[in-house]
Amino acid sequence: MRSRTPEDLAGRCPRCFLPVALCLCAEVPCVSTRTELLIVRHHKETLKSTNTARMAALAIPRCGIVSYGSPGVPFDASVLEGDDTWLLFPDAHQEPEPGAAFPSRLIILDGSWGQARRMVQRVPALRRLPGLKLPPPAPDSRRLRRPPHPEGMSTLEAIAGALAYLEGEHVAQPLYALHEQMIDRVLASRGRNT
Repeated sequence: MRSRTPEDLAGRCPRCFLPVALCLCAEVPCVSTRTELLIVRHHKETLKSTNTARMAALAIPRCGIVSYGSPGVPFDASVLEGDDTWLLFPDAHQEPEPGAAFPSRLIILDGSWGQARRMVQRVPALRRLPGLKLPPPAPDSRRLRRPPHPEGMSTLEAIAGALAYLEGEHVAQPLYALHEQMIDRVLASRGRNT
């Protein structure tokens, strides 16, 4: 894949990173959560306009993003440290203790299925975290990108599902709605461009 040039990035909203004509900034809700979220985003996702982690960070004040895998930049695993921290991942190595209180912090991996799996393999601190596994999405779920794994879903969708479980459907609903708006805009744009 060729690297992106400044010309490729021209015409994108600097905040939501969608093409200016599709900008969702005015529709991004502010979703207060008791759970702190940290997204570990594979560096190859950074410049993709369909990266939904960016939308989650815009919508959730207690959500941050750190980069993983940038050439020549070692990953600082100390950002993963902390009590009451869980990992949102379908193949999590550790299950939470029975009756354990919900986490105060949730780590979310953002990347393709293979990229996320390699992050877990290469970062021992991720393997030590208790894991939260979500049920797979409905087979007829709309997608911006086709997941290679049946349990695959966008980062925004996964965060909404995790927050529905941890804090209630009322917290997740604005995020699900934002995800649908993003799909509507991007797919409508693709239809106009074909």
